[in-house]
Amino acid sequence: MNPAAPKPRRWGISNDYGPLRDVLLGTPEYYRWIDAGPIVMRTLNNQAHTGVEFNLQTAMSQHAEMVSIYESNGVTCHYLDADDVLHRNFFARDSSVMTPWGAIICHMQLKSRRADYVTAIRFYQDNDIPIWRYATAGHFEGGDFNILEPGFVLIGFSGERSEREGAEQVAGWVREQGWEAVVAPISREFVHMDGLVVPLAPKLLVACVDALEDWLVALLRGRGFEFVEVGYAEARDLGVNLVALGNDRVLSMRGARDLNERMRALGFEVFDPDMSMFTLGGGGVHCLCQALCRDEA
Repeated sequence: MNPAAPKPRRWGISNDYGPLRDVLLGTPEYYRWIDAGPIVMRTLNNQAHTGVEFNLQTAMSQHAEMVSIYESNGVTCHYLDADDVLHRNFFARDSSVMTPWGAIICHMQLKSRRADYVTAIRFYQDNDIPIWRYATAGHFEGGDFNILEPGFVLIGFSGERSEREGAEQVAGWVREQGWEAVVAPISREFVHMDGLVVPLAPKLLVACVDALEDWLVALLRGRGFEFVEVGYAEARDLGVNLVALGNDRVLSMRGARDLNERMRALGFEVFDPDMSMFTLGGGGVHCLCQALCRDEA
């Protein structure tokens, strides 16, 4: 008699704060700073005054330290194929987004990233991970899809990256599954919703409250959410853009000093590598990853 077939691995996430088991990353071997939005342009426009310069070796070292933190916390790391043309595809948050029903392949707006979907589709197909939907109604990027808790998704759009049409299409798919989806506009300077709000633990959000719409803050408070608040200056430098590892562990960044102190005071174990080559170049640790599998909340 043939032995039983191995049970297929379960992919998908119903929350963004339970213990992280698998994460999708990339490799920044072709990385460079280019005009790719307001954050990196602020870096480039101020170089004469700040003296900051891009260094690929430093970027690779910083990325490797981040990977080692994932691995030391029991997270299996998977990678998009590096591509010299798609030289920013290692910001794995945006070309796809994981849901409880499989992955959504996103429709990115920046010309430099418009074809990132190629490496995303290839990854999911090569690893037998189900693709659920393809964004088609308008541009939509994964950083604007936030599962705040099981059954509730916050979706953002600035128009410059995700557009209202794309956000509403994705929200409609979520609602068809019986989940609630709230769509909200954000300022272009924060690029995506995960520059403003990221879940930390059940009913606890890291957020730049002052940069959120008043009606949205009221809605979230009305649902029982509490906030670890991040000031505008720290949020502008991607302080909010962290990753909950689960079990009171957080992958943050060295630049978010005030936030890191507040999280430690709340009892969280905070890992804070120097990720300056990436934050100055337009993305933090949340931008660099796509959760593929988490424990149920």
